[in-house]
Amino acid sequence: MTTTPLSKPSIKNTAGIILLCWQAVCAAVLYYFFNYSWQIALADSVISNLCLALGCIVISNMLAYYQPKNQKIAYIFLVTLAVTAAVVIASFYSLSFLFTTDASYLLFLELALVFKTAIAFVCLGWCALTNILWYRLAEQSEMQERMLATQNLAKEAELNKLRHQLQPHFLFNSLNSVYALTIVNPTEAGTMITKLAAFLRGTLKRDDEVWVSVADEMEYIQLYLDIEKVRFSHRLNVAVSIAEDTLSLCLPGTLLQPIVENAIKFGLYNTSTAITITVDVKLENNMLVITVSNPYDPEMKASKGTGFGLSAIRRRLYLLFADSSLLQTESKDNNLYITTLKIPQKDDQNDTN
Repeated sequence: MTTTPLSKPSIKNTAGIILLCWQAVCAAVLYYFFNYSWQIALADSVISNLCLALGCIVISNMLAYYQPKNQKIAYIFLVTLAVTAAVVIASFYSLSFLFTTDASYLLFLELALVFKTAIAFVCLGWCALTNILWYRLAEQSEMQERMLATQNLAKEAELNKLRHQLQPHFLFNSLNSVYALTIVNPTEAGTMITKLAAFLRGTLKRDDEVWVSVADEMEYIQLYLDIEKVRFSHRLNVAVSIAEDTLSLCLPGTLLQPIVENAIKFGLYNTSTAITITVDVKLENNMLVITVSNPYDPEMKASKGTGFGLSAIRRRLYLLFADSSLLQTESKDNNLYITTLKIPQKDDQNDTN
């Protein structure tokens, strides 16, 4: 949570109102309690307080451009003392010049000099401390904004790194398969190269998209599955079930492909029989729930791990939602490995669907 200091216009307006009220009070005191004429009372109040206001402006500008890191209290005290002396002398000689013929008032000025000096010093000191506090809050607010911007940039950089690390991982596997197909089945190799080019072209278009719709993501996954079907032919079967009310919902881009790739890897790589990968997409309690299941060999040690793809997805989900439980895996008794992905949906997003 960032602290936002008061804006300068609001401070200036408040100070102006306080100055007018204080001038009125000072003039009323001189007029009613000391029985001076309204001309003297008004002149004394206006000149004295305008000099005081000018001193406040001088202190504010000085502190805006220079504040020592060390001995700040001593610096503020000396500045306040010097400005106080200047304010008192300026007001004293200005009023003495205006009312040189009024001996009673001149005597009053001399007697009130110590009192006015004390009042001016207190007001100017309060002004100095207020400015120090205001500039400190402004500096802290700016520092917090910079830190937040830096954290967001670091977060985006890590998200982009995780997204782009997955593509070479898939690309290397596909290129190895293309190489194998060029030897045993050149026609299928050509088909796979065409689909791979379309897949990578779509990947480049999606690089700047953090969020995509379920319809777009499933179209992207279908293209990936087409490539994998070329690689594994009849051995790979895929059953996809998508609820109609989920097509316009959103999820982070390229998030589902590593899950499907993981299912194919641990379900198909170590068996010569055909398998079926099941993908189910539905909406539950304002959550987009995607379930990917694949058969596995319980005696295989590799099937118990999550692999790089799933660990990268967990990290992305934590960076986006600060929730490490949105990706879950479980093994069923019927040798079925299930990966469940949950993506929170905003209420206003569902209202527009």
